Amino acid sequence: MATDRERADPFAAFRQFLALERDVLVLSLAMFAFSLGFQMTGRYMGRYFEVLGAGSVVIGLYGSLGNLVGAVYPYPGGAISDRIGSRSALTAFGLASTLGFLLWFLAPTLSGFPVPGWTWLFVGLPLAQAWKSFGLGATFAIVKQSVPPEELATGFASTETFRRTAFLLGPLLAAGVLAVYEFEVGFRYVLAVAAGFGLFATVAQHVLYDASEDSLGKSFEGVKQILADLRGTPAVLRPLLVGDTLVRFANGMVYVFVVLVVTNVLEVSARLPVVGFLGPDAFFGVLLAVEMAVALVVMIPVSKAARRFGLKPVVALGFVVYAVFPALLVNAPDGGLTVAGVSLSETALVTLLFGLSGLRFAGLPAHKALIVGPAEENAAGRVVGSYYLARNAVVIPSAAVGGWLYGVSPELAFGSATAVGLVGTGYFLAFGKELPAYR
Repeated sequence: MATDRERADPFAAFRQFLALERDVLVLSLAMFAFSLGFQMTGRYMGRYFEVLGAGSVVIGLYGSLGNLVGAVYPYPGGAISDRIGSRSALTAFGLASTLGFLLWFLAPTLSGFPVPGWTWLFVGLPLAQAWKSFGLGATFAIVKQSVPPEELATGFASTETFRRTAFLLGPLLAAGVLAVYEFEVGFRYVLAVAAGFGLFATVAQHVLYDASEDSLGKSFEGVKQILADLRGTPAVLRPLLVGDTLVRFANGMVYVFVVLVVTNVLEVSARLPVVGFLGPDAFFGVLLAVEMAVALVVMIPVSKAARRFGLKPVVALGFVVYAVFPALLVNAPDGGLTVAGVSLSETALVTLLFGLSGLRFAGLPAHKALIVGPAEENAAGRVVGSYYLARNAVVIPSAAVGGWLYGVSPELAFGSATAVGLVGTGYFLAFGKELPAYR
């Protein structure tokens, strides 16, 4: 009789969700709520900066601050959780994230104290991202322990499917609000809703989470511990780390500017059945939803294909999409394009490009399997933490570089990002290793 793993499909994550233990269920619901808040707001922040009077260099510096937070938070986040217990850490991180959303909401009203309003977006960012610092390495380790080596990609696909459902719904909620209100007003409503999700998740996890099994660990051992973990990264991961770092640097150069290309450069709008006319701001949310819908549809099938063809080709596919998307987007022809006798409007073409962008997420489960696969059974968390610390540290200045180039021209910034991404992809194809279980 076929096992559950053999019958894995795009709905497997939701069936597994119903059988989760109470504490894991509570944490999963909190993750879903916070992910909704992040996805409603994060991709629009470049536009919000613009409305508050900031230029491309400032927006790039904001993106680099986000990269810095993403690089340094996970490691101490895990140490804090070990030190004070999961329940206390989750509550503190949740309250900080909620406060960050509220500070973003209040930014326009704080412009006279005595700095520009966009300054408060910088202040709110380390707070808003606090909850995301919890449990990255632990999640990888749990999946590694729960499935056999040859099915790591499928195991990660199940968790990604559940989490990224919020990534699909969040932009649609934002698009619904922005379809009714002008951006200056509508996005503040979006931020208020995000803060509401954060507060609900924080209260729910504090009340429902059972802390009786929490154990308090020892304090953080310092920089020597980090350096030791970095030196202990398996050598087989180094080509993947180099290629991945270059690809992510390229993505970081343009990530916060994609909304500006869609709304200011391309000015793409649409008239949809039932919904009616959507201006560029609202339609951007629809494009993000299309991107994530494609990711959700292909993630499980592609992870299963990795068992036949190997992890490396699937990861390389994701890298290629990461690399080519910026140049394709910024150079989307005004007036559309005719392909094989089929005429595509600019709106249809940009929608197809975001659908293509969704394919980059198809490689994420295989990518995670390739990272954690070489780790010893009791060292998966440290390997993951070290890998992401090294990668994210190098990527920190990418948005600032992209902001400077964007100030010259969007085409230069996005074209340069594609060039860097292709170099990273080529390096991985030339030197990257396959996981033995997939050979």
